[in-house]
Amino acid sequence: MQANPADRIKSDPLISVVVPFYNEEGVIDQFLPQVTAVLEETGAKWELICIEDGSRDETLAGLLAGARANPAIKVLQLSRNFGKEAALTAGLEESAGDVVVLMDADLQDPPVLIHQMLDKWRDGYDVVYGVRQSRESDSLGKRFSAGAFYRVFNKLTPNPVPADAGDFRLMDRRVVDRVRELPERTRFMKGLFAWVGFKSTAVAYDRPARGGGQSAWSYWKLWNYALDGVTSFSTMPLRVWTYVGLTVSFLSFLYASFLIIRTLFFGVDLPGYASLMVVILFLGGIQLISLGVIGEYLGRVFLEVKQRPVYLIDRVYQFKPGQQNSGPDSEA
Repeated sequence: MQANPADRIKSDPLISVVVPFYNEEGVIDQFLPQVTAVLEETGAKWELICIEDGSRDETLAGLLAGARANPAIKVLQLSRNFGKEAALTAGLEESAGDVVVLMDADLQDPPVLIHQMLDKWRDGYDVVYGVRQSRESDSLGKRFSAGAFYRVFNKLTPNPVPADAGDFRLMDRRVVDRVRELPERTRFMKGLFAWVGFKSTAVAYDRPARGGGQSAWSYWKLWNYALDGVTSFSTMPLRVWTYVGLTVSFLSFLYASFLIIRTLFFGVDLPGYASLMVVILFLGGIQLISLGVIGEYLGRVFLEVKQRPVYLIDRVYQFKPGQQNSGPDSEA
């Protein structure tokens, strides 16, 4: 009896690990040995795809040193900083594995968790994502903002994103292929992963401190990231302003009726300058906010219709065994 090809793949898969790097020179010497040791422990064939996302420090030099020492490490150098979502997209496009693991380079996604993810995948799950057991290491502001984002996002969208789950996950090849087919230029990857579906499960873990360096995510960047997420997957903000407009119009009609009745029947003068200014400023504020919401969606349409690529690759570095000082094995 012939073995099922799917069973052969699960027993001897090719594992692709995709990792974006941006100004991570301080952690490369820790990250590469740890993740390659875990991949060697799996006993499977593997490739490590490192996306150098326009760093301003010596990240590229550190990655090239690692690639020269291990031919299974491939380095994609993007032409500039396109952002984490674009870097992840580039890595998914370049990956060839039967399973693909996405993780950060700062060692807050423990590489040892790959073993548990592979076990869950062999049990029949197509997506295995990491979920933080606690956010006690985060500041109070970050805990509050993260919790608020997940609550709001999951209320507004039909495809909820698991709370406290980042990009750290394992995906089967068929899931990766479906994600690669999605045409969005402005990409909110956690939302895309939720949208494609497939059989999923979580692996809980404690998130350690960064292995080195500093996070590039300021509160302003997190706010813009949240806006991208909501406007990419929900039209509810537009619909809300329809309801706001109807409510304000109805209240204005009631107030106007009250003033007319009071004047006709009671002869009360209407000095009302202060109240008039309050009403004008209030309605003006509502109009500006609603225009801002509409502008967010129009801006997204503007970016999409231009059909620009999500990223541009400057070079691809992968060295042959024993190739230490010469140029890259391939360039793009």
